Amino acid sequence: METITVEQHGATAVVKLSRGVTNAINMQLIGELADCLQAVNRDPAVRGLVLGSANDKFFSIGLDIPTLFDLTRQDFTAFCRAYSRVCLELYTLPKPTVAALSGHATAGGCIVALCCDYRFMAQGRKLMGLNEIKLGVPVPYLADCILRQLVGVRNARDIMDTGEFYLPEQSLAVGMVDKVLPLEQLLPQSIEKATAIGALPQEAFAIIKRNRIEAVERELLAHEEEQVRSFVECWYLDATRERLKEAIKRFQA
Repeated sequence: METITVEQHGATAVVKLSRGVTNAINMQLIGELADCLQAVNRDPAVRGLVLGSANDKFFSIGLDIPTLFDLTRQDFTAFCRAYSRVCLELYTLPKPTVAALSGHATAGGCIVALCCDYRFMAQGRKLMGLNEIKLGVPVPYLADCILRQLVGVRNARDIMDTGEFYLPEQSLAVGMVDKVLPLEQLLPQSIEKATAIGALPQEAFAIIKRNRIEAVERELLAHEEEQVRSFVECWYLDATRERLKEAIKRFQA
């Protein structure tokens, strides 16, 4: 079963995560998203991308902890590398990207949203944040760098050190999202934003975006293996395993 659906709205591709209700991230979803991003990048008829969810409850809950928990260290390391690479592909895509957050965007799901150029979020009790510290693992380096660039060092510190989740208006106030909209306006306005920027000269946009993201990309590539190794080491600590077991219970509740 496919975990992603793609619709075409003029020159804008609307990609929706559709892996159950929570859109928990596993290797299949990563692979399909990577293929989709490569297709969007290669297709000259596609000038913008909206990344959303097939449901209104979750954009993505984050990593699929129940299926990842029992992986060998080697397989989990391969997963972490693949996840890091698809996030980087999204972050560096030379076309405008908008995350349409119709539901919760937490942990790894929040990271995917941060990799887009813009984030629009639906009103209501929709939570966003990076709770990795509460699970006993660090925030991946790419997300750390992007967040500091977006919201400033002090806000990023508070978001990552506490692991708290933010309501839409709070996310807007600190700079994690760009707009908070009624749910019925979320997708149309996201498409409108991607289409408007995509209609501008692509070569100029690609250079402007490159200027914005190249320092973060360079930092990630310089430290990627070290950061993956650190994340994996934390994942297999005894104390972290106990926290992950508790998280699995919440997944299955």
